[in-house]
Amino acid sequence: MKFILISPKNRTAYNFRGDLIKDIISCGYEVIVTGPDRENVEKIEELGARFVEIPMNKNGVNPLEDLKYQKALTELFKKEKPDVTLGYTSKPVIYGSIAAKKAKVPRIVSMVTGAGYAFTAKSAKAKIIKTIMSFLYRKAFRCADCVIFQNSDDKNEFVNASLVKESKCRIVNGSGVDTDKFAVCDYPDEITFFMLSRLLKSKGVGEYLEAAESVKKEHPEIQFALLGKYETEMQDAIGKAEIERYINDGIITRYDETNDVRPYYEKCSVYVLPSYREGTPRTVLEAMSMGRAIITSDAPGCRETVIDGKTGFLTKVKDSSSVAEKMLEFINNPELISKLGKESAAYCRDKFDVKKVNKDMLSYLQIERNE
Repeated sequence: MKFILISPKNRTAYNFRGDLIKDIISCGYEVIVTGPDRENVEKIEELGARFVEIPMNKNGVNPLEDLKYQKALTELFKKEKPDVTLGYTSKPVIYGSIAAKKAKVPRIVSMVTGAGYAFTAKSAKAKIIKTIMSFLYRKAFRCADCVIFQNSDDKNEFVNASLVKESKCRIVNGSGVDTDKFAVCDYPDEITFFMLSRLLKSKGVGEYLEAAESVKKEHPEIQFALLGKYETEMQDAIGKAEIERYINDGIITRYDETNDVRPYYEKCSVYVLPSYREGTPRTVLEAMSMGRAIITSDAPGCRETVIDGKTGFLTKVKDSSSVAEKMLEFINNPELISKLGKESAAYCRDKFDVKKVNKDMLSYLQIERNE
């Protein structure tokens, strides 16, 4: 039996799907992972999977390049004859599903890990991209046997837009989190807020920076940290100069991408993600698992991760003053940090543990465990 995972980026394959890959291998399947380049291939192979490079620009809009990607996937599927394929994020979902249908793959599964820029932005360009994406999604989902969503808001929007039949849809609680790896730990001596994200407007980075600046004026002793690399190709990237103004003014400390984010969660008291929309944000799950209270937006995908007032706080979308207000709630009532953090860790283990999520994933992939 053979399974192929169609991945947009090697890092997400081993970081977010590593436990799933190991579970599928334990079920007696050979696992092949496709990725766009050779970066960190050894981390995928260490999981026991075989890697196949298929170049793809996940942010590109060249239809000829996308068709080339689809053709390469079709050729791979015809050669390897997988029993099951799973694509996640837009291009692997769209072109992977169509390619798998052309290659007569018995079980074709797609996973929508978030609606993305085209569904959150309101610009004329975004509306054009959304129209094209909707057409392509509709075509791809006709090829898929099952479409997995990470929250009900995304599922309902796609169903209501007639992009996919509701009978094909399933929901899982994100990609799950290894609660043993991301273990509860002590809090730092100083109150520190932390955000980990690609440096994009749609992730709410601007709102985080503005809230930090506002709070810092009243409480200069409070620390703010941001981890994420500068983006150059994304449509809604925040410029390096804008970020560095906050760094130079002493408002935030910025860290670059890393292979182990746990030390950064350890250094924080409260985790913040004011995103405009998510599938289910993995960073929030990791922070919850390590016993951190959460501040996140009352937006699709984000609101599912927090019980407002019990494990953290929900804020208004695109509203930095709302974020600052919740930060001040923790600063003025520091006992809430550990109280809500404890509840956050328990909620994570009850709902988002990777073992529970992968049990659902295997069911939807129709892969049975060896007893």
